[in-house]
Amino acid sequence: MTTSRQHQEAHGIGQIEEQLEQQIKAATKIQGENKLDEKIKAAAHEHSSEIDEIIK
Repeated sequence: MTTSRQHQEAHGIGQIEEQLEQQIKAATKIQGENKLDEKIKAAAHEHSSEIDEIIK
């Protein structure tokens, strides 16, 4: 069973993560995306991989 303190800490971590995500979005709007960021994001959303090619 979790304690009240653990629950509060988990909630605080969630709030921090949400704030960081908002800061990232704001910075991206102001500065634009870096080419490397775009490549990483595209690779993360790719559905095929080398393993898929081997399986075929």
